[in-house]
Amino acid sequence: VHTTDFPGNYPGYEDAWDQRRFEEAFRVDVIREEEDTLEFDMVGIDAAIANAFRRILLAEVPTMAVEKVFVYNNTSIVQDEILAHRLGLIPIRADPRLFEYRNQGDQEGTEIDTLQFQLKIKCKRNPQAAKESSDPDELYFNHKVYSKHMTWVPLGNQTDLFPDADFRPVHDDILIALLRPGQEIDVLMHCVKGIGKDHAKFSPVATASYRLLPDITLLQPIEDEAAETLQKCFSPGVIEIQNINGKKVARVANARLDTFSREVFRHEGLKNLVRLARVRNHYIFSVESTGILPPDVLVSEAIKILMGKCQRFLNELDSVSME
Repeated sequence: VHTTDFPGNYPGYEDAWDQRRFEEAFRVDVIREEEDTLEFDMVGIDAAIANAFRRILLAEVPTMAVEKVFVYNNTSIVQDEILAHRLGLIPIRADPRLFEYRNQGDQEGTEIDTLQFQLKIKCKRNPQAAKESSDPDELYFNHKVYSKHMTWVPLGNQTDLFPDADFRPVHDDILIALLRPGQEIDVLMHCVKGIGKDHAKFSPVATASYRLLPDITLLQPIEDEAAETLQKCFSPGVIEIQNINGKKVARVANARLDTFSREVFRHEGLKNLVRLARVRNHYIFSVESTGILPPDVLVSEAIKILMGKCQRFLNELDSVSME
């Protein structure tokens, strides 16, 4: 969603901005919260703030990811560089707030800035497999290398620092490589703290987007066949048909579900009976976490970063005014 995509840019749309210009005070309403997904509304803010918040979620909330891969043995068909790249993109379940940023130029990690993982696996034949079998799952042991084969190797006194820690990949079934008998992979990985601005592997969200709240107004009663046609023009749940005095009458049930398909403007008998708009200060956010941190924690951290940016800007203004 681009911040320039306002109703005025689309033919057939009107602007609900004049009627609702900051009529509501700023608030945040949580609409739907699941394990890795959060949908919430931000009401009463400017587009610049909404977009800044989205960009912070994408690029400035820190996470832990594989930065260095020490290859001791790799006889698979996957080149070392490709293997390192694939390992770097595996999301690691580790709270970045427990660690510091590693200083540039440091070759060796410490317990306060590095997580160490080992991946050591070798493919072997299954002597019990049937001779006529052609199924690799039956013929070989460890022929598929998954993220579950990555094991945490504590550095320094990390065992004491994190006695209850369960540092591991977010998903156990991420396929890393395929092996055949005699091939093996033996690597050591260093995970460090970083942000998506430096590399996409540090981005904590699979997606973070927003859209403006739809505003649908029926300018006059729409009945019978026209009501049924109108209902088909919108996403399921947007328009409902009520039976009033023996007539089918259309009403707007939930404008939030509308996807702005503009299908209604294809019908000459309906296009002048419906007004479509968007509420400019009402943003519907959707945040999907990669699983490293819960989405509500990501939103909280993004707000803290935004507040810090605002405070630094105010400090700069104060210093300039004093000069």
